Amino acid sequence: MKPPKTVMALVSKYTALAFLLPISTFVGYAIGYLLDKAFGTHFLYWIFLILGTVAGFVQLIRQVLRESRYDGS
Repeated sequence: MKPPKTVMALVSKYTALAFLLPISTFVGYAIGYLLDKAFGTHFLYWIFLILGTVAGFVQLIRQVLRESRYDGS
């Protein structure tokens, strides 16, 4: 059994979860935008925006499932 976590450890973990989805969405958009500028296209930012959002949701779900498994639920 794991020892109980401190309040600051829990705050930092849930703060990281709160920033996970917006940051991954922004990174996906930025990569697509830069590729659009490099190749002279106008659609790659949409593709990478969607990929960044999906990646953020996948990571969020994985973390929540990992935490619920440790809670004994």
